[in-house]
Amino acid sequence: MQQTILTHQQIQHKIERIAYQIYEANVYEEEIIIAGIDGGGLAFAKKIVAKLKKITVAKIVLCKLSMDKKNPLTSGVTTSLPNNEFINKSVVIVDDVLNSGTTLIYGVHHFLKTPLKQLKTAVLVNRNHKKYPVKADYKGISLSTSLQEHVNVHFETKNDRVYLD
Repeated sequence: MQQTILTHQQIQHKIERIAYQIYEANVYEEEIIIAGIDGGGLAFAKKIVAKLKKITVAKIVLCKLSMDKKNPLTSGVTTSLPNNEFINKSVVIVDDVLNSGTTLIYGVHHFLKTPLKQLKTAVLVNRNHKKYPVKADYKGISLSTSLQEHVNVHFETKNDRVYLD
């Protein structure tokens, strides 16, 4: 049985709030890089980028962060931008759900190889089942779930939703 956690309207509010938090933390930046983890994270990042472009004059750059989520150590992490594009920039890594923290920690590790001005993380749903010491700086909702439950995030035109299985 599916239980709705966030409706389309609620998700839009979360996106707007996170975008404003990112803007406030980077109010003096000329460029902000939003790195979406391929899949739901990239879809969520695109929505944050669209909102940021409406509220700031800073250059907002979308970056796709790719990895094999089941085996990030051996597959490695790649980005759609070369590493020299991140030097002394503010970067926000975005994912849809923070579960164990594996995906986010490998994403963070990739960016730590380059000198950055600031590195933050943003997620729509924080499940509080961390295996690694990584936290979401910006989060839509924190959700205490059992390990057997599964959070599903669907981004569809005018029908975004988050539900629990």
